[in-house]
Amino acid sequence: MATRQPVKIKHRRGAGDVLAGLGALLALAALLVGVPYALLTLFGSPVPDHLPSEAELTQQVGPSTLLTVLVVLVWLAWLQLALCVVVEVYAGVRGVGVPVRVPLAGGTQSLVHRLVVTALLLFSATTAVMPAFAGSGLTRAPAMQPQAAEFHQAPPATVRQVAAHSAADLPDAKERTTKIYRVQPPSGRHHESLWEIAEKSLGEGRRYKEIYELNKGRVQPDGTKLHIASLIRPGWVLEMPHDAKGAQVIPADQLDDYYRYGHPHRDTHPEPPAEKPAPEPPAQRQAPPKQEQPKPPPAHAAQPAPQAPRAPAPQPSATLGGGADSGGAHVPGKEHEAPVKLDIEWPHGLALASLLAAGLLGALGRRRRTQMWQRAFGHMVPPPEGRAAVTEHALRVGADDDAARLLDLGLRQLSKQMAAGGRALPTVYGVHLGPGSLDLWIAPADRTPPAPWQAHDDGQVWRLDAGALAGLQDADLSDVLAPYPGLVSIGTNENGRILVDLEAAHGLIALAGDEATRRAALAALALELATNRWSDHMRITVVGFGQEFGEGITEVAPDRIRAVSSLDEALPELEGRGEEVRQALAASGVDSVLTGRSRGVFGEAWMPHYLIMADEPTEREADRLVALARTGTRMAAGHLVPGDVQGATWTWELDAEGRLRAGVLGFEVDAQLVTEDQYRGVFELFRHAASAPAVPLPGHDGEAEPPSAERSAADIRLLGPIEVTAPGPMDEARRELCTEVLVFLATHPNGVHPTVLGGAVWPRGVSTGVRDATIARVSDWLGRDARGRPNLYYDDRGRIRLGSDVRVDWAVFRWLVWRSAAEPASESAYMSYALDLVRGPLLAGRPRGRYGWLAGTSLEYEAAARVVDVAHRLVVLRLDEGDPRAAAGAARAALRLAPEDEGLWRDLLRATDALGDAAQVQVVVDELRDHLARDPMIDRLQPETESLIEDLAPAGARVRAH
Repeated sequence: MATRQPVKIKHRRGAGDVLAGLGALLALAALLVGVPYALLTLFGSPVPDHLPSEAELTQQVGPSTLLTVLVVLVWLAWLQLALCVVVEVYAGVRGVGVPVRVPLAGGTQSLVHRLVVTALLLFSATTAVMPAFAGSGLTRAPAMQPQAAEFHQAPPATVRQVAAHSAADLPDAKERTTKIYRVQPPSGRHHESLWEIAEKSLGEGRRYKEIYELNKGRVQPDGTKLHIASLIRPGWVLEMPHDAKGAQVIPADQLDDYYRYGHPHRDTHPEPPAEKPAPEPPAQRQAPPKQEQPKPPPAHAAQPAPQAPRAPAPQPSATLGGGADSGGAHVPGKEHEAPVKLDIEWPHGLALASLLAAGLLGALGRRRRTQMWQRAFGHMVPPPEGRAAVTEHALRVGADDDAARLLDLGLRQLSKQMAAGGRALPTVYGVHLGPGSLDLWIAPADRTPPAPWQAHDDGQVWRLDAGALAGLQDADLSDVLAPYPGLVSIGTNENGRILVDLEAAHGLIALAGDEATRRAALAALALELATNRWSDHMRITVVGFGQEFGEGITEVAPDRIRAVSSLDEALPELEGRGEEVRQALAASGVDSVLTGRSRGVFGEAWMPHYLIMADEPTEREADRLVALARTGTRMAAGHLVPGDVQGATWTWELDAEGRLRAGVLGFEVDAQLVTEDQYRGVFELFRHAASAPAVPLPGHDGEAEPPSAERSAADIRLLGPIEVTAPGPMDEARRELCTEVLVFLATHPNGVHPTVLGGAVWPRGVSTGVRDATIARVSDWLGRDARGRPNLYYDDRGRIRLGSDVRVDWAVFRWLVWRSAAEPASESAYMSYALDLVRGPLLAGRPRGRYGWLAGTSLEYEAAARVVDVAHRLVVLRLDEGDPRAAAGAARAALRLAPEDEGLWRDLLRATDALGDAAQVQVVVDELRDHLARDPMIDRLQPETESLIEDLAPAGARVRAH
């Protein structure tokens, strides 16, 4: 494994920086040299030339004696200042992170810290501060890789790139040509930035502003504009300075076409690549008769007709799934020919915040479970609409549940192992979460971490490989307190996501910079802290964010958040909490909050309280906060305020483009931002999950009987791990993307327009050529039925549909349920056949970053409601028939899809009890206990479940959630 190199903090020095550095040097010289020189010149040596006699000690104190005492005090103050300078210079030069605290030198050390940092920056524009976090490669392919491959596919002839030539080879090239760069799709979690493009093309990352100024406000091919330098999208075209290297040279008069269409605008309807013909468009044939397949298309790829336009992909956020008919099943009476358009901007900040998105979805899942439990038989939870649906789509695209679990379980396991070995937990100043590992930057260095952690960089970094997650999930960590609850994401760099521990500051953290961007960063910090899974019982006080934000975030996490309008309302609780921690440290005998958490003593005493302010504090408030926060030791607290506050321990700088520099910690990242529109969408989503009433399940509209497994041309299975069986060839590198296209079509049996399909499967945008080539590839994969008809075709409305010989297990399930109601004599048999189709959770195993369009459909809600209702009805029927074993089997079949549904657990308990085997009842209770311990989102059992356990298995009545 390669040795890490120091992270270079790139400091842009102007005349002001040079003057400030010179001023700091002069001030330090005056303090270190001028003060002792003046004292020696005026008062002589402070060391007496003889021991004082008894008479001198007992004589009356006069002015000369007082002056001598004052001179001695000045010498002592100077010695303290000199010690502060030594400590701060050592920390700055050696990169040890937060300097050692000099006793009784709070204000003095803060002043010296500023002078030393300013002076050091004068000598080096790139000061090595800390080890770089270089993430190792994943053992699995990144989730976004197949989609990235589609962007690299050769486009149709009309959009092939113009050959690049050096400007020096063309006469008057600067006048007749210009240079462009096309933003590349993400690779894993890595997304291109203007800084990186400037480094590659211009040789200097700081020239990114030149690219920004050239392209600011220009409409891009996906219909959006560049308005924040840190937010660029794959597929965008960027005009480059004339000296850019490796850029594409185009005629200057074609620049507007590249901005608008992504290519020279010669034909807005390019023909799909010949080697992968698209399915036949509607203009070449008539719609098939009802219950009949269309005629085979010609061997060559036909050109789409005007009535089925292939327009450029819409702005991803503007189209929701399948429009108004986007549910997972056909809804009678809703036949729309075009997708529903919404004027909603795609929330990039939420889609890029992987841990924040995972936390929000986890909290949302808890609300959804409550909705499911409260619904009536035959009803389902309604899906969100409008901005709420777009918000959930972005959260699903961005959420990284595996990374959140690795961080949570890895830290708890570390705490447990260190406590078992009688060792103290290290101080963690920074965390790097890369594509294949979790790295902790610790102080002091330690080369002996407990397994499976490994030491790197001479013990400065402890690394946990992502492959350890499976073992951690099987470990019993439910009773281990979260050791570092103050860890929160500040942004991403080229290697991954960076988190810092708010508690490690031992003082106030100030966030200076542009007000609007700063507020978005603070909102993101508050939302992640409020919903993360690696913290326990924390308290967060948000101040000055306004009533809307305060009420909204309180609804998201009522057990963690308190919103107040002024600091005066918050300070009494913060001060009282600090005193409680001090008393707990004294009473427990532990040396630090970290030790108390790892040993589990006085558990409630170590629960953290964090303050996040939106408005800059007044001078009086700042002084009071600095005094409260500067404890010199970890106190289970963190204080984050905006502005440049004198006396702050850490000062982070955030510019208008969203670039954050974390001071002495040495991090420079693209800040994690959640804007006002984005957090409003989050609040709407949670309000919908809390208050939307259940709606009746859609009825059956006389659909034909699905094909049997024996005569089906292709098989798509959704009720469990996603499986597709099709006769045609499929490249493994493209299988994930093509599978998602098929699943989308399978859940929209009435067909979808190509533009709707593109907006759902490629939420960040896609070119028409790539979309159509993918559809053609899926058509080849499905092949033809026994009569030679294509299994994927366009109907007379221009919608893409699956043929009638394609079998979808969800459609079969719905048909069997309908038949069970139509034939009461065979009700039990049909329901049993339906439950046999359930193999696991719906669409299990779908890769991260895909299937976000599920947020705008009713599929998940309808599938869960139908499976639970069918199982409950079958349990009742089987018990009435005197067959408790079959009843238990029905409950277990449904639990494969909905293991969190306590109604099913109660059905299983009743059916097992009817067998007359008390031991088996206890086994079921133990299974329920194990399930709860693995799910941190379930905090208690329903009263009905507790009562049933007390009645059937008193020994298991104490089952509680983790």
